[in-house]
Amino acid sequence: MQTNGIVFNIQKFSIHDGPGIRTTVFLKGCPLRCKWCANPESQLSQVQILYDREKCVHCGTCTHVCPNHAISMEDDGYVNVDPSKCIGCLQCVKNCPAKALSYEGETKDVEEVIKVCLQDIDFYEESGGGVTISGGEGMVQPDFVKALLAKLKEHKIHTAIETTGYIKEEIFRELSPMFDLLLFDVKHYDSNKHYEGTHVHNEQIIENLAWAISQGIEVLPRIPVIPDFNDSLDDAKGIAALLNKVSAKKVQLLPFHQFGENKYHLLGKTYAYENVKALHPEDLIDYQQIFLDAGVDCFF
Repeated sequence: MQTNGIVFNIQKFSIHDGPGIRTTVFLKGCPLRCKWCANPESQLSQVQILYDREKCVHCGTCTHVCPNHAISMEDDGYVNVDPSKCIGCLQCVKNCPAKALSYEGETKDVEEVIKVCLQDIDFYEESGGGVTISGGEGMVQPDFVKALLAKLKEHKIHTAIETTGYIKEEIFRELSPMFDLLLFDVKHYDSNKHYEGTHVHNEQIIENLAWAISQGIEVLPRIPVIPDFNDSLDDAKGIAALLNKVSAKKVQLLPFHQFGENKYHLLGKTYAYENVKALHPEDLIDYQQIFLDAGVDCFF
């Protein structure tokens, strides 16, 4: 079994990724390309170089030390990193005199991750917390996740995963029952609209959601409420109808925020939601009421 995975963060004292105090392990790799993604550094299943133009002195060192010629410099001094050529050797990061280059993602063994998670086992026990796998999409590294779960279960630690649900049926059905809780994203009821925002259709997602609920697995559907994508009352009605169809009894609303904006700049990517105002619970009272009226327990 694969005991190495590509991890880009291990966040302690998380309180928004499942019950109690938790440690959230962020894995790289995601099949979706959500326009509002708060973790754009999670999308590729490889080490990624981040570039801070404010720190750069345009010396060109990075272009010379890269063994794969993955780095180029434009006429205005802007540094471009081609992820298709980058092998993650980090020579550019190590040799940058201005510390303008950093990286996201590193290969870690299961034992390394478990060691960090166990440091807070007392907090899990006192708060009813545990460990949450996030990303990206944790299920794109299935063997690593299985090995990680096996070790966590040895210590009787509660496990959860934040999932897009966009996973091949056989992998989803093998992994899902291993978790104590699925935090399952539901982004839109309409497949074509779902594609517009995420670059994938939603049939597989709905099928996996319905299956997990039918199996008695604890599932908490969560809706990232995004301006001009799924934030209208008609959108709420459509999603509420979907949740009723799959027999979901509750749903959590995640109002749109701007926490990931700067990461797009560091990755040299365009952010589709630049300068779009964040949403707050008080903005979504009528939206929430749609679900309550439909018999779905809806909360923030």
